Amino acid sequence: MRRGMIEPFKRIVRRHWPRLRLRTILLLTFVFVAALPGFGALFLRVYENSLVRQTEAELIAQSAALAAIAAADWQSAEPRASIEAPPSEASTVDLRMSSILPERPAPHAVSEPEDKATIAWAKRLAPILRTTALTTLASIQILDPRGRILVGPEAGYVYADMPELRSAREGRPATTLRHNDGYRPRYALEWLSRASDLRIHHARPVMVGGHVIGILLLSRSPRALFVGMYADRGKILLGVALIFGTLVVLSGLLSRGIVQPVEALGEATRAVASGRGSVPTPPTTAAIEIQALYRDFGIMAEAIERRSRYLRDFAHAVSHEFKTPLAGIGGAVELLQDHADMAPVDRQRFLANIGADAARLNLLVSRLLDLARADMAEIVEGVAADVTDVMHCTADAYNGAGFHVSMTSSPSLPSVAVPRAVLETALTGLIENSRQAGASNVSMTADIVGRRVALTLRDDGSGIPIGDRERIFEPFFTSHRSSGGTGLGLPIIRSLLLAHHGTIALEERKEYGTAFTMMLPQYIPSAGQV
Repeated sequence: MRRGMIEPFKRIVRRHWPRLRLRTILLLTFVFVAALPGFGALFLRVYENSLVRQTEAELIAQSAALAAIAAADWQSAEPRASIEAPPSEASTVDLRMSSILPERPAPHAVSEPEDKATIAWAKRLAPILRTTALTTLASIQILDPRGRILVGPEAGYVYADMPELRSAREGRPATTLRHNDGYRPRYALEWLSRASDLRIHHARPVMVGGHVIGILLLSRSPRALFVGMYADRGKILLGVALIFGTLVVLSGLLSRGIVQPVEALGEATRAVASGRGSVPTPPTTAAIEIQALYRDFGIMAEAIERRSRYLRDFAHAVSHEFKTPLAGIGGAVELLQDHADMAPVDRQRFLANIGADAARLNLLVSRLLDLARADMAEIVEGVAADVTDVMHCTADAYNGAGFHVSMTSSPSLPSVAVPRAVLETALTGLIENSRQAGASNVSMTADIVGRRVALTLRDDGSGIPIGDRERIFEPFFTSHRSSGGTGLGLPIIRSLLLAHHGTIALEERKEYGTAFTMMLPQYIPSAGQV
């Protein structure tokens, strides 16, 4: 049931899978893995900064509420005073941008007289401040505008001129970050936290009738990093699950893009090597380079199979060609051995047959060596031949004694990237075939066709029968066996031309004669040869 539900999804994925290069898959994987530590560090920085700003926001909210209560209590004592709404304030501290001040200095004693009305007002607020401090765990003090502590163990002492108090005297709330020298680490990984030894200080003025009547001074340590992480463990676990899911997706991408296709290609390689299989179609989810490897391997397997068939057919043809003269030689030797009193005329005839068969074997071996050299020929860079000059020399060599070779060529005919010896061998072989077919006239024409030179040779001989036209390039196929033909001339010419990116083809039959066209690559000099 589950497999039936997954298969349609797999088909949709395969249909819409993007074509990715191997370097793209690896780059995505490595970049993501390399970025994970950075993401983790960034998360810790951002998260801890959020905890600090959250603590500041809590202090701002507490101070605003307490300032409103304090102002209302002052108005009840002085009904003519008007209460002002506490100024709004957003979080301002930032662990990266804000300055970290030294620990708050201890207050010092002064001999100035105290304002009894202010002291009474502060004492009425003291129970509210204590109750709030017990709930929020913040340190809350109420000061007069000069910075004198009004209630508590340090009542009567005055704080020095601090930035947050200076701002509060001017009617503006202020928050600062200060070191907490009395803090001691409580767990092993606390060194990862930037805020563990800091304390947030917030000062807010109490405004009545446009004047600052007092200052609320609150301070609290921000929530510890790992305590906050434990409190938000659900969200953090969700983030970890998303990262793990991304890693699983990347692993699947690597598996489907690289590992599985390579394993499948390995199995196909072993199957092809044993002759039991073929190269499969490249998977759509494979990387572009892997798909190209599948195609190249398929081309290689086809070439090997084609070469194997060629070798099997070639070996069969060689054995057949060698069998006839060897059988003739063996039979003649056997007759000579069995009939020692054979007449001299008969003995001479059998010896002549042995010599003829040996000569044919020698010719076959020589032509086979020529074919092997042609098949193994390698292209030579920078080689060029003048087609017109080669045609002219070949025509001069064959003209005369009732045989005529003519030539025409384009006046701007370029050189070809084929060695001169190969061209001479090809033209000589074709002209010899024309003579054996009874031709008396051969014409050679050369012209430019695209980026190639077309060299055509026509004769007025007996032509090639329709039934033989498909086999003329097969090794050992010949219609002139009785006159010494080996059937290797055209295969040798074709192999020589193919080795230099040229081709040869038999033209469609006309009224009489035979026509072959060779397509030769133009010679393009390199930058250093210009």
